[in-house]
Amino acid sequence: MPVITLTSDWGITDHYLGAVKGAILSRHPNAVIVDISHKVDHYDIRQAAFIIRNAFPSFPEGTIHILAIDSIESDEHPHIVVKAKGHYFIGADSGLFSLILDEEPEKIVALRVLQDTGYFTFPARDRFAKVACMLAEGNPIEELGEQIPSLVVKLPLLASIKEDKIEGRVMYIDSYKNVYLNITEKDFRKTVGNKPFTIQLKRTGDSIDTIVKAYGDVPEGEMCALFSSSGYLEIALNRDKASSLLNLHIDDTVSVIIGE
Repeated sequence: MPVITLTSDWGITDHYLGAVKGAILSRHPNAVIVDISHKVDHYDIRQAAFIIRNAFPSFPEGTIHILAIDSIESDEHPHIVVKAKGHYFIGADSGLFSLILDEEPEKIVALRVLQDTGYFTFPARDRFAKVACMLAEGNPIEELGEQIPSLVVKLPLLASIKEDKIEGRVMYIDSYKNVYLNITEKDFRKTVGNKPFTIQLKRTGDSIDTIVKAYGDVPEGEMCALFSSSGYLEIALNRDKASSLLNLHIDDTVSVIIGE
């Protein structure tokens, strides 16, 4: 049976997570359910997209991903199932899918599967779980609704790249308080090359002029810059909380000055 993953902004205090798992297991007692994260900030699809796009490639093809972030259906944000890169994604088309996927999906279907209850406040339990189980049973995606041509698009925050400067933004802060910038390793190496550079943190005036391979390459408590496994430039403190101590927040600007 395919793996079914769950990602949400529910947290772990309420009944929501247990109810969705119960709905899946009631249909498929042997289902393999994997939690990706349930601590996404409420309604924060950019944060959710970063987590999902870095997690889903590690799962086998055929995996079904339930995305329960900002998931109430509306005319502008219909419930859909997407097939892309051999995976299935179920959720509301709020722009989340466009932030997760770098290329056009193979198929996009607006769901016509009826909910199991007359309530419309808990689609992950009453609709998404049902659709996930139908896919796991081998039902073709085309039978779940009406195929539509495109996704709702929300543009990612891209770094501004010039000959002498890359201006990026903080796009994600993990639970260790490491800070991820929207500057990719590919863009950094292409633009900076072998030239000297300085990464400038405007809020504190701190700067970094080297890239290390691992946190342990600097003494404990020291600041460093490195490329994470996700392919983005990361600012960290070895065994400490970079975002807190460096006063960095989501959307803050961080500049790479080239030639200094």
